[in-house]
Amino acid sequence: METAPTRPAGVIGQIDRALDATGQIVEAVGDAQLAAATPCREWDVRAVLNHTVSGMHLFAAALSGMDAGAGHEDDWLGSDAQGAFAAAAEIDRAAWHRPDALDGTVDIALGALPGQYAAAVHLTELVVHGVDIAVAIERPDLADDQLCAELLAIMADQGGIDAFRKPGMFDAEVEISADAPAHRRLLAYVGRDWN
Repeated sequence: METAPTRPAGVIGQIDRALDATGQIVEAVGDAQLAAATPCREWDVRAVLNHTVSGMHLFAAALSGMDAGAGHEDDWLGSDAQGAFAAAAEIDRAAWHRPDALDGTVDIALGALPGQYAAAVHLTELVVHGVDIAVAIERPDLADDQLCAELLAIMADQGGIDAFRKPGMFDAEVEISADAPAHRRLLAYVGRDWN
């Protein structure tokens, strides 16, 4: 009997899970859905997906001391959104699995961050944008609610995200029922007003 490979513990394991969950969501996106509106204001599915793919490349480059080859706003998807995500996920996963990935600082748009904090930022992008896409394509069943709940706990443990509540990052928290699914509570917490 074949056993499933074990995942690393901690934030690296959570990044692995986020890559897998978001990968399943991306695989479910039809070509016509790339233009669908998302909870991420002013971005359609393609724009959210492009931002996510570029983020994976940029984080991987920062972790590896390499040049990503393009900027955040460039077109990373081309004509194959699913293929672009899958390729970026492999590069991203390999970079986070480097033995020293959490040891030093990671230079990203927010500045030079300690590895553990940079990993939490990246996890947030992967999970939130994955849920943005899942909700936009009407496949919230693909959202990993356990991982969403874990991310909410991480945010609470780190003192919340109020310092990042400004246009372009997170808006004001949206009121939502405490018994709503975790992916809905996560979207509400980061200011996504989506019905």
